[in-house]
Amino acid sequence: MFGEQAFELIKELERNSENLPPFNDEIVRGVLDEINAIFEENRKDANTVNETGDRSLIPLLMYRDASLYRNKRCVLAYLYNRLKRIKEMRWQFGVAIPNEIKSNLCEPEIQWFNAYTQNLGTYMRSIGDDIGLNLTDNVGPPKSLYVEVRCVTDYGKYELENGDVILLRENSQHYLPRVECEPLIRQGILEHLG
Repeated sequence: MFGEQAFELIKELERNSENLPPFNDEIVRGVLDEINAIFEENRKDANTVNETGDRSLIPLLMYRDASLYRNKRCVLAYLYNRLKRIKEMRWQFGVAIPNEIKSNLCEPEIQWFNAYTQNLGTYMRSIGDDIGLNLTDNVGPPKSLYVEVRCVTDYGKYELENGDVILLRENSQHYLPRVECEPLIRQGILEHLG
């Protein structure tokens, strides 16, 4: 029956919704071979219809054509969902995928992950006044608008957005708005406590 192997790929992803199963190269190649075989059969029968004018083969051509596109959609859905999960892993684990997960990836997926990581790094370095902005930090919403910080170096006077001026001395601790602390934390002037 047409499409059984392709549907097996979809079921495999559904069964392993929490983790990434090993890339099923055998079934993917089997589906691609089935697609090519269906295409060749349709090409031959389409030539027969064109040469003889016998329209009795048209329903069979349409059925096989629908099977061919179904197989294509299943393989593309399989590949897309795998890449989507790999992309999520970049945000979850950072630049290094754990070895037990990396062993489930095929070589093109590893190359895609490395290219995605490189593109993401280039983008993060390009924003934020030559300092960059790490988008992978604090992916979730903040728990509070204020954070407790310690001054690492003597910085001097610092004016907050509300007009208050605070003195940032080495080892002094402050409870400040998160938005105003983050640039100083990235510069290494403050460190987050807790």
